[in-house]
Amino acid sequence: MHALKAWILLISVPILVVAALIWLAPPRHNPFAPIDLTERLGLGTHHKLIRARDSRELCFTALDEAGVLYTPLEDEKMEGRCGLYDALTLDRTMTPYSATLRMTCAEAAALYTWERHVARPAAVDILGSPIARIETYGSFSCRNIAGTGRMSQHGLGNAVDISGFRLEDGRLIDVKTYWNAGGKEAKFLRAVHKGACEVFSVTLGPEYNAAHADHFHLDMGGGRVCR
Repeated sequence: MHALKAWILLISVPILVVAALIWLAPPRHNPFAPIDLTERLGLGTHHKLIRARDSRELCFTALDEAGVLYTPLEDEKMEGRCGLYDALTLDRTMTPYSATLRMTCAEAAALYTWERHVARPAAVDILGSPIARIETYGSFSCRNIAGTGRMSQHGLGNAVDISGFRLEDGRLIDVKTYWNAGGKEAKFLRAVHKGACEVFSVTLGPEYNAAHADHFHLDMGGGRVCR
């Protein structure tokens, strides 16, 4: 009996300590705190975005409270395994995009978070100019992952491809040209890629394979990959 009590105590104390630390942590580090997309990144950010991915109400409320403008889309099953569910057309965040984006609410929430807390600050800090437009190859596309028979997260509107950044001073910082070029441009691209890894479930770039030599693939699918 004494051994059982000791075992229970040994197990319960660390659990209570962890629970207390989570409870006392600032909201950005607490994965169970209310979702606020305007709050700077913390240890709880990705978990909160997963919560938003799993709850339509939480996700759309978070977009509304952050001031993101969008047009909701009806759920739509398409040919094969493709479809759009809990999706929207992104109308306005803080930065224009070069193409119209149809994506899931969860992908839009993650994209806004990355744009606000990673890409925009990095452009000013490293390159000395704000971002005027984010260049994109798009989001929804009913297709498989290149070279495989597995459906891409693009087929569910759960991914976006970012090819570069047009700055307010006129410069175009594109992934293909500057990823391995050295200098401030490469530093900026690597910073926004690293920051994306903290926000999205999957972040792929030129180090992943040749198919991603000219863009970043950012998605909120299952698993966790940063390459």
